[in-house]
Amino acid sequence: MVKDTKNAPVSPSDQGPGGVNTGVAIIGFFLCFLAGVALMWGYYQHRIRSGDITADLSSGGSAGAWDDSDSPIPVSSKDPMWGKRDAPVTIVMWSDFQCPYCSRVEPTLQQVKDAYGPDKVRIVWKNFPLSFHQNAKPAAEAAVGVFELGGNDAFWKWHDTAFKNQQALGTDSYVKWAQDAGVKDIAALKAGLDGHKWAEKVDKDANDGKAAGMSGTPAFFINGVFLNGAQAFDAYKKTIDQELQKAQAKIAAGTPKARIYAEMTRENKKNTPPAAKAEDPKNEDDTTTIYKVPVDKSPVLGSPNALVTIIEFSDFQCPFCSRVEPTLKAIRDKYGDKVRLVWKNEPLPFHNRAEPCAEAAMEVRAEKGDKGFWAMHDALFADQKAQADDDLVKYATDVGANGDKVRAAIANHTHKNEIDADNETSTDYGAQGTPNFFINGRHLVGMLPEEKFDKIIDEEIAKAQGLVSKGTKPSDVYAELTKDGKGPPAPELKDVPANLPASDPARGNLKAKVTVHEWSDFQCPFCGRVEPTMQQLMKDYGDRIKFVWHDMPLPMHADAPLAAQAGREAFAQKGPSAFWAIHDKMFGNQQHIKRDDLDGYARDLNLDMDKWKAALDGSTHGAEIDADKSAATSDGISGTPAFLIVPGSAKQGYFISGMKDYGAYRKLLERALAESK
Repeated sequence: MVKDTKNAPVSPSDQGPGGVNTGVAIIGFFLCFLAGVALMWGYYQHRIRSGDITADLSSGGSAGAWDDSDSPIPVSSKDPMWGKRDAPVTIVMWSDFQCPYCSRVEPTLQQVKDAYGPDKVRIVWKNFPLSFHQNAKPAAEAAVGVFELGGNDAFWKWHDTAFKNQQALGTDSYVKWAQDAGVKDIAALKAGLDGHKWAEKVDKDANDGKAAGMSGTPAFFINGVFLNGAQAFDAYKKTIDQELQKAQAKIAAGTPKARIYAEMTRENKKNTPPAAKAEDPKNEDDTTTIYKVPVDKSPVLGSPNALVTIIEFSDFQCPFCSRVEPTLKAIRDKYGDKVRLVWKNEPLPFHNRAEPCAEAAMEVRAEKGDKGFWAMHDALFADQKAQADDDLVKYATDVGANGDKVRAAIANHTHKNEIDADNETSTDYGAQGTPNFFINGRHLVGMLPEEKFDKIIDEEIAKAQGLVSKGTKPSDVYAELTKDGKGPPAPELKDVPANLPASDPARGNLKAKVTVHEWSDFQCPFCGRVEPTMQQLMKDYGDRIKFVWHDMPLPMHADAPLAAQAGREAFAQKGPSAFWAIHDKMFGNQQHIKRDDLDGYARDLNLDMDKWKAALDGSTHGAEIDADKSAATSDGISGTPAFLIVPGSAKQGYFISGMKDYGAYRKLLERALAESK
């Protein structure tokens, strides 16, 4: 029963002290409470805006509103973010879910995350779907929807799945990936996609990118400093380190952490020369620089007297390579003997059938010459969904090759050296990704319309005809036009550190003329992923090389220092064989290198557990590990994995930073071996 208080008389027991009505008192108290909340909220927001405090916004979505729109590169809580709001370095990236270069840079960004962590670096995502990627804008709209409905965690899970499955972009996939990422309201996602609810945000991102001066993907602004394209980790590290130093100085001088991004971007924009982007050697729009790309013994289609040579780096499984084929055919039909096409293999690592296709095509060439190769080339591109071994054998036999030999070439990687050599050439000339073209040495990137090719071809024909009229043989035109072109960059050299420990674990031929020094971290995912490459190198080069291990546990890897101690104690007790055995165990089980796991590995190796316990509890091998780190620091090495390939007793070696393809190591090993003779 509800009491009627409207007309009831007020008794003394219903009044507060001094005769105040209890209901009035409650209402008054409630109003005062609301006023207090409003006052504190206003004060809190003022402090956030002034940078005195930072809201906890790490989960994204609607967890809290923040806005850095006063920056030349504006970002806000409406953008997906990895890392902390007040991280001193902000990387704003514009990307495209269908772009192969954007996919290839993702492992590098993961390396950035692992190296710096969310306290030092945040990454803000912006959409820039390119017009010739038909699935890019729908994917971007789906990504915005996932962020709105599920926040940052859901977005980044969805983002990772999308880049790992670029061949499966489509509405059904978007919905499934969203469910897997934790989005609950799938009906809202479907309705939003059907009604293009998030198209406006995608367009705004793209317009912001254009306003910032970018025209392709991926593109990055690190505290406002522009970085173009899918570059190596060192390029990001260099800029991040300099920006960290500047930001920390500003914080020490009193700049609130939440204001660092806006101030740094304004300052960097003011100090950036207007021509900086145009001078960037990685700018994919540069078609004027001439590169001296070798034809070598690659498959050729066309006359040796052609005035224009088009060198193509391509991948038989790449959809963009397939789509550009009609354009290349139209060019051959239009220009005839004036143009020749040269094929270079660049099977991308995320295309699992690309390398078998390349093997099959090169085996056909070995048996049937260039004519057979190009017939096989056409068959492979005719149906990219049918690239199983049996399909490849059928295509090969259809053009007259031996099916058994083709099957053996696929299984045994018979033409690996030729394919690796092409991959190395692509790296040397910045043609990382497919398709890439060099037209008489002028670089053209991607699946582009015919008129883009025609413009350069017409200019090159005119130049070539000028040379021929002055006496140059048509067969020498390409060599003449590219003789002064840019060659591959010289490999980076570093001194062999004078303080490098001489007693670290080693394997291979201890008297080999070439030594590979590796600085590594047992918890580093890239160190783990590069191990199969190191195993392959040891298998291929045998007693011609020696591998030496140097510990470099990174500070953001909590389990790495103890794992380093474990490796050293195994080495101390039972020598190199025990070290490499526990080394393989830890890299094979990187999620299981806690103390209990390490103790189990030690027992498997029959180590003395009393000595083991004393060593790990007392950090017995700390001085050895510190010596390795000191040697690295003295040589400017700050990340893992890092390699120094030293020929003979040289005082300098060839430096490789990070996880690279097999060919990158092979190339420098061959060079070092040649210098050691």
